[in-house]
Amino acid sequence: MFDKQAAVFLYAVSPVHVGAGSAVGVIDNPIQRERHTGHPNFAGSGIKGALRHGFEALGGKREYVDRLFGPESQSGDLHAGALSFGDAQLVAFPVRSLRGGYVYATCPQALARARRLLALVGVKAEWPALDVEEGKCLVANPALLSGSKLHLEAFEYEARVSEPLGGVGQDLAAKGLPEGAAYDFFRAKLAQDLVVLSDTDFGYFAEHATLVEPHVRINANTGTADDGGLFYTENLPPESLLLAPLMASATRSGKPGDRLEAVEVMSQIRTVLHGRMLQIGGDATTGRGLVVAHVVEG
Repeated sequence: MFDKQAAVFLYAVSPVHVGAGSAVGVIDNPIQRERHTGHPNFAGSGIKGALRHGFEALGGKREYVDRLFGPESQSGDLHAGALSFGDAQLVAFPVRSLRGGYVYATCPQALARARRLLALVGVKAEWPALDVEEGKCLVANPALLSGSKLHLEAFEYEARVSEPLGGVGQDLAAKGLPEGAAYDFFRAKLAQDLVVLSDTDFGYFAEHATLVEPHVRINANTGTADDGGLFYTENLPPESLLLAPLMASATRSGKPGDRLEAVEVMSQIRTVLHGRMLQIGGDATTGRGLVVAHVVEG
């Protein structure tokens, strides 16, 4: 039983490739996606594994690793860990805009799921219900518009300025991004340039507006490109915002001297995670997978 709950916002500061294996489509190495929505996501097991791997580098103590995350599978002293991460779901997705460079796009479905998750961990998010028709959108910042239209990529949307949306953006920026001058610009932009599309229109961008990079496989003997070695890798773009549940229990090693209560476990993980940069997913040697975590508790 998990006695302590929190939510973790994950903000991408580089392209992120949390792979789903091979595929038969144009993209050889796709990213993980939810089956029912098609939105990009991070599996909870991947988040937990990345945090375990970087725990000491983030300032955690080595003696806490097995107690918090559970021992390695080959250990002779197996027991469950005291931490559980749920899958990270997409909250806001960057989309190129004619004005303002890019916007943080979201949809009623993504906001409702985020609000539900926050409520489950005791975090108040009093966001109004927003309804948008296909081909239309809600904006908080009229400076993004050309007349009454918002242009995203090659698409044009009939826009309506929504005052309540500004409050949603401000609350999301405060909860989702770390404090400090380095993030002032992005908190302000998320608060101002949050755009609500219909679930259908948002789903299109979440599927087709990711970052796809060509790679060439190098022959180890010749040092040149292999014939037929061109392949494409998909990444979640920088400035994407996701949200995952985090749960903690007392440690379960059964050793009295190792015991930490759930509050202590959450404190330990918050200390190494909150406001820190974590590498998640593949292609770490090419700078991929850098996300900044922000922990919120009820």
